[in-house]
Amino acid sequence: MGSILLTVAKLLFARIVLLSYVCEGGSGITSSFIRFEWPATGIPLDNKAFIVPDGPNAPQQVHITQGDYDGKAVIISWVTPDEPGSSTVKYGTSEDTYDFTAHGTVTNYTFYKYYSGYIHHCVISGLEYDKKYYYKIGKGDSSRKFWFETPPKIGPDSSYKFGIIGDLGQTYNSLSTLEHYIQSGAKTVLFVGDLSYADKYPQNDIGVRWDTWGRFCERNTAYQPWIWAAGNHEIEYMPALGEIVPFKSYLHRYSTPYAASRSSCPLWYAVRRASAHIIVLSSYSPFVKYTPQWMWLRDELKRVNREETPWLIVLMHVPLYSSNDVHFMEGESMRLAFEKWFVHFKVDLVFAGHVHAYERSYRISNTHYNVSTGDPYSVPNKAAPVYITVGDGGNQEGLAGSFRDPQPDYSAFREASYGHSTLEIMNRTHAVYTWNRNDDGMKVPVESIILLNQYWASNRRRRKLGNPYSVTT
Repeated sequence: MGSILLTVAKLLFARIVLLSYVCEGGSGITSSFIRFEWPATGIPLDNKAFIVPDGPNAPQQVHITQGDYDGKAVIISWVTPDEPGSSTVKYGTSEDTYDFTAHGTVTNYTFYKYYSGYIHHCVISGLEYDKKYYYKIGKGDSSRKFWFETPPKIGPDSSYKFGIIGDLGQTYNSLSTLEHYIQSGAKTVLFVGDLSYADKYPQNDIGVRWDTWGRFCERNTAYQPWIWAAGNHEIEYMPALGEIVPFKSYLHRYSTPYAASRSSCPLWYAVRRASAHIIVLSSYSPFVKYTPQWMWLRDELKRVNREETPWLIVLMHVPLYSSNDVHFMEGESMRLAFEKWFVHFKVDLVFAGHVHAYERSYRISNTHYNVSTGDPYSVPNKAAPVYITVGDGGNQEGLAGSFRDPQPDYSAFREASYGHSTLEIMNRTHAVYTWNRNDDGMKVPVESIILLNQYWASNRRRRKLGNPYSVTT
């Protein structure tokens, strides 16, 4: 009984702290922590982190993502290096017993002088909620076995724990981030862009470094979904090499369930998972008025049902709010396009990467300003999202430590360190958000706050009115 009362007291205290700081603003904190820099160079190709699985033409670079709108399907992807092999997935609900079979597709591509392996994508649908599935890919002695867990049924009180990672790359810092995340107990990664940083390597190694990154992340991506957003390092527009098709490597390798949310492009889409509605946007695709992405987002926001999925989360690569000199105001045009919608629909959280540091905002908005009228400063707004930048996964470009001084009023906490975040949704009203610093190989929780849901926390007796919001254009 005593422990229950203590927990309730902590929740009440955290609620007071959140309301006074996240909603209304306060003195922001710039961390004085100085990160000890591990090597920012890529892990060598012969490192065991990139180990090739045993067996001729054995499947590698295995990764899964959600395969439908509501979490009852997965897309399983992998590469066979030497020949197409089989695109079949055998799966079942008990280990070593595979009662079901699904058939996928295979493709490949070239990039400059690189020839990819054979890339397989297989959708497994009709799964049951909250169940563990085992699956097998490949043939004979080269076959490999993995497992994954489906989320709980869609519902307002379906608890779930997400991880948030961005700008990962393939350095020793990246490895630290990945290993710490695996220990977090989270079930799905919300990835905010910049995967492999293959475009930072010499010309002939661009494709090779996509392969090493796939093997590097397989220790987790083969066992739980990563919800992908694309960043600038996925564009790979390189006319000097004869490569003029943007996102070529990324789109061949990383599939998304975009059609399930009525999107016309794999770069922007939405999924529902447990009690969360997750919207993925593309910072590097057209988004101004009447473009396909703009029209899709307008329609998708109308579909959000906060009675079923109260937590509304947006993923993008370029932050709309950042007080770092690096990439300063690069998200301003998207902010002008979408911020009014985010406030109108009471989005809970907006996660971004791009800036290689960590920063969390208060609930603020700047929707009253345009080029001719209004005060060009953000103001506290309880209907606004919390904006969080997590571009601190560990890539070889290093950290972005040049924060602007003085710290803007909208900035609650910022630190130039590597790390990852978790978001544990408890119920329809509360979630626990934590940022973990990866300090010299140790996971160090730096800040943990309780978030109140924008839709439910203000009125727990809210009637079931369906979706009361509409988009104004």
